[in-house]
Amino acid sequence: MKKLFIVALLVVGMTSFAQERKARPERAKMEQMTPEQRNQLHLKKMTLELDLNASQQKEMSKIIGEQSTKREARMAERKANKDSVKKQLTSDELFAKKSQMLDEQIVMKERMKKILSADQYKKWDEMKGKNHHRMNQRMAHHNSRKAAQMGDKK
Repeated sequence: MKKLFIVALLVVGMTSFAQERKARPERAKMEQMTPEQRNQLHLKKMTLELDLNASQQKEMSKIIGEQSTKREARMAERKANKDSVKKQLTSDELFAKKSQMLDEQIVMKERMKKILSADQYKKWDEMKGKNHHRMNQRMAHHNSRKAAQMGDKK
């Protein structure tokens, strides 16, 4: 009976460990691509979903490139901060960061309104909302798993 219990524990442990490893294979593939390749794929996807014309594609290409550059800079900054001593942001610093992020979102919406037609803008806004919702679900799932792991360690 004791041996059966140990074997069952090993099987459960191994299967849960194997599941954690295969988390997001497409993310690894995306990271292997150059930023230009990722930008082109994003532009093509938007062209298909929003039915962009040539001039809209040109404008969107600029915007996607700018966003990609900003995202990479933020990721590098976050990685540098993660490697250094963890520091809590003061309320003023947190406010400034969130305010800057919201200002950038307002500017982005204004730019999109100028580039896209009313129908295209509506589709884009819905797509953005769906993606935001999916991201929130993934983050909630990730945070709950992390909390469960922290509970296991205690």
